[in-house]
Amino acid sequence: MSTGVILWLISLGISLIVIGVVALLLHLVKSTAIKIDYIASEIWTHGKLTANNTIHIPLFLTKTNTVVSNIYLTALNIVNSSKSIKEHIENCPGCPRCVLQSSKINKL
Repeated sequence: MSTGVILWLISLGISLIVIGVVALLLHLVKSTAIKIDYIASEIWTHGKLTANNTIHIPLFLTKTNTVVSNIYLTALNIVNSSKSIKEHIENCPGCPRCVLQSSKINKL
């Protein structure tokens, strides 16, 4: 074989090896890009779900504040009623009898 043919075969072999390495590297880049795209889409989806959940917080807080205010007012009414019962007990000499009489009146 002539020197020209041997050089041509060597350069062809080197070119095939370089093409194989480039193809392998491109495949690795493509698979990495696919993984990154998948993970980014998962992050995006969970971010949207979190944003959707947090947008409802002010609505629920308003409802919670309303319920807590109602509970607080009811508790104040109970405290005031218990104070008036305590004052009645302290000032009424025949309290058990008046309680029984008022319960008989309420039954009529």
